[in-house]
This record gives sequence, structure tokens and C-alpha cells, in this order.
Amino acid sequence: MYKAKLTVTLRPSILDPQGKATHHALQNLGLKDISQVRIGKYIELNIQADDRDQAMNIAKEAAHKVLANPVMEDYDIEITELQTA
Repeated sequence: MYKAKLTVTLRPSILDPQGKATHHALQNLGLKDISQVRIGKYIELNIQADDRDQAMNIAKEAAHKVLANPVMEDYDIEITELQTA
């Protein structure tokens, strides 16, 4: 069993109105040292797979087909093996 941790972010060329609004709110709270905010998604999947490569392929397929919009978003995947008791 493997755990896939996916981080999905908007591509740099895509405007991020949620990030812009959050940045503005932080500035209004006096946090002037923050120069930019981008908002993304964090997703965890438990995957039954024979090995790390198969788990990565399953996670990539899930990200590409459902979890991320490949036209507007990039994603990063980290795979770790879950310890069995």
C-alpha cells in the first residue's frame, strides 16, 4: 500500500483571484512582508499497488483525469510506502 500526496497549483500564467484576495487581506492585517499568494489544493490518496512505479502511474492518471485541470494546473506527486502492521 502506498500513499500519494498531490499538490495541485495554478500555472504561473493563470490569474489567481483567490490568491490575490488573500494577499490583499493579509496586507490589510499588517503582514506587509508577504509579496504574493497563490492558492492550490492538497490531496492524499491511499493506493493498492505492487510497487512504487505502479502507484505513481495510478496517481498520475487520477491527477490528469480528475484531480487537476491539465490546461490550467500543474501538479506534483510524492509517493511513500505505508507501513503494514
